[in-house]
Amino acid sequence: MYNAEKEFDKLGLLLPPAPKPLGVYKPCMIVDGKYLYLSGHGPVRSDGTLIIGRIGSDLDMEAGKAAALQVGLTMLSTVKSSLGSLNSIRRVIKVFGMVNCTSDFARHPWIINGCSELFASVWGADNGVGTRSAVGVGGLPDNIPVEIEAMFELEEYA
Repeated sequence: MYNAEKEFDKLGLLLPPAPKPLGVYKPCMIVDGKYLYLSGHGPVRSDGTLIIGRIGSDLDMEAGKAAALQVGLTMLSTVKSSLGSLNSIRRVIKVFGMVNCTSDFARHPWIINGCSELFASVWGADNGVGTRSAVGVGGLPDNIPVEIEAMFELEEYA
């Protein structure tokens, strides 16, 4: 059996604290005992602060991709705190990424690769890569550069 926890440990990355909702929503929800939906997550650093800035004016592409990686880590933190283990995920179904960028910026998918590449490393090329959308937006909460939501299929959930 594939061990996502072991694969994550090999990356040498640290999970930030799982964010608490600042509005009326749930960070994650299990549906039919088979699917896990994650609400939009932002780039939370290990100290609990947010990465902020607009791609194309405040941040360059590399910083934007790094912010998307940090969003992925934040999402993994929510998964782990909610389910107890990254091994509870069977596969990634869908990733939806929003990029806070200038109107002339057009490399939204490249930015969201920061998260997608992380998921592929954790759950493997077959199960860690799902469908995906990446769009540019004129602004995100607190001026974060990236917000990502996702849907996963769970291993058998008790």
